[in-house]
Formats: sequence, structure tokens, C-alpha cells
Amino acid sequence: MKRSIIIVLLVWQFLLTTFLTLGGIDNAKLGVMAKMLWGVNLLWIVLFGLISLRSRDYVSKVGESTQKPLPLLFFLGATLMALLGEAVTTAMTNCAPIFGAEIGEVYITASANYLDVVMFHSVVVFLPQYAILGWLLSRYAISPFAVFICYGITGFIGEVMFSGPNPLMLAQWILIYGLFVYLPAHLFVASKDRKQMRWWMYPFLVVLPVIASIPMVALLLLVIAPGHPSIHFPPM
Repeated sequence: MKRSIIIVLLVWQFLLTTFLTLGGIDNAKLGVMAKMLWGVNLLWIVLFGLISLRSRDYVSKVGESTQKPLPLLFFLGATLMALLGEAVTTAMTNCAPIFGAEIGEVYITASANYLDVVMFHSVVVFLPQYAILGWLLSRYAISPFAVFICYGITGFIGEVMFSGPNPLMLAQWILIYGLFVYLPAHLFVASKDRKQMRWWMYPFLVVLPVIASIPMVALLLLVIAPGHPSIHFPPM
């Protein structure tokens, strides 16, 4: 079942990128966007996905043997994965001249400046989400795959709130966001005395991280960086 779901998501994402590539034959901007997405597909979804699969047993052993608090290790691990993921996406935005466009003419991140992206647009907002997920994982027996899917849907909801609904992008956001937490979630695999999850609790696993990020968003908008643009480029 897990393998089938992943195959469906991968086929969906690669077919979507292929259609964008074909559309780019007559539309230069669409072609550049497709090349950026191919970069994300290969560098993040495929490469880091394989690294996560190869490293999950090691992370599970670390979680079993360490004396450090697992929620903190999860928080740090997920933050690191998000920083790596944004490094890939920001790099693709900066590759616009290589792909045939000016920087800012076609983009997949809010800025071409990596620090601006992670400090004012993305990773800073994820921090409360990782804190609540780490707490939930320490209390409930949630599988890494369930965290992968649920947080992927959380990421999709966040993207919808930011840029509007686009159901065609569901697979992409599940794969991208899910990998932020999949490997760190293996820290809890050997944890004992965790409560069993009920089916009706999984929607809360999706929604609670969204709620947890609201105070950080408000802090950014009202205190830390009032007036900071949501996107640093003109509309495509």
C-alpha cells in the first residue's frame, strides 16, 4: 500500500512536469518553469528521497540509543531537511539565466536570496510546526509514512493559503514537504509507551501544524518584518 501510494505520487508529479515541458515548446516561460521543476524532481524528490530511504535505519538506531530528547532532535532534523530543500528550490530560481530567462522573470521561490527565503517566507514559519509534530510523535505511535503523507498535506494547505488552490500540485507538495519530516520521524520508531493513533486523529495531525504556525506568521507580518513583500518578483 505504501509503495503504491508513492508510485502514484511520483507518476503524478513526473507526468505533470512532462506536460509542462511539452507546453514549454510554445511558451518560453512555461519551459523555464518546467526545467526548474525537473531540477526539484531530480535533486530533492529523487536524490534526497533515496538518501532518506538509505538513512532511515541509521536514524532509527540513533533514536533508540540516544539520551537526548527526541522531540528536540526531530525539531533540529526537520529544520535541517527544510533548509536543504529550500536550498534546492532557491538554486532553481537562481538558475533562470541557465534555463533561458532573467532572474525574477520565472521563479519557484519568493526570492532569489536564500536567507530571505528561509528567514522571512518558509522555514521560519515551519519551526512551530516541527515543535508540535515532535511533541505528537513523542506521545503517539505515528508511523514515519503517516507523518510523510500528513505533513505533505499540511504543506499543500500552506501553499493554497499563500498562492491559491491548485489541486494539480497536490503530489508535488506532498513529496516535497513530506521529505522534510520523513527521515527525522524515524527517531521515534523504537519508542515505547506511545499511545495508539485512532483514524479520526489523523486530520488533527494535518491541521495542528497549520494552527501552530499562525502566531509565527503574525509575528513576521506585524513585528519582525512588517511590510516585507510576500514575493520579491513581478507576476509571471
